[in-house]
Amino acid sequence: MAQLKITLKKSLIGRPKDQIATAQSLGLTKPGHTTVQPDNVQTQGKVAKIRHLIEVSEA
Repeated sequence: MAQLKITLKKSLIGRPKDQIATAQSLGLTKPGHTTVQPDNVQTQGKVAKIRHLIEVSEA
């Protein structure tokens, strides 16, 4: 199964609560944190919601 490497590039300070919750559900809390998630529909939806805050690549 494909994996996505997701890195938080911008701070969550001042962001709407739903964007903060989405980042936290991906395991991202501070800028620079990186996590590896499965490439499925749920993860793609979360990535789409906060795409302006993160950087995504294949793991």
